Amino acid sequence: MFQRNISTDSIKEVIMKGETIEEYTDDEPCPSALILGFLGNSPCHVLVAECEDHIRIVTVYKPKEDRWIDCRIRVKK
Repeated sequence: MFQRNISTDSIKEVIMKGETIEEYTDDEPCPSALILGFLGNSPCHVLVAECEDHIRIVTVYKPKEDRWIDCRIRVKK
């Protein structure tokens, strides 16, 4: 998040107001989910691991247009 210049407050906003677009229930050690939100007009993905007693931010990035359709659906290779 720091490398991508995305603030903690922005990540909180994406998590609280965003839309879960993918779920990875078999992820270890904790299941995770990919959340789509917008920072102004810019889309942002936050991958969150949902552990028993806490939530872990795995990664945060701005989705690339050549890899996503409408920022919600992965482009199939």
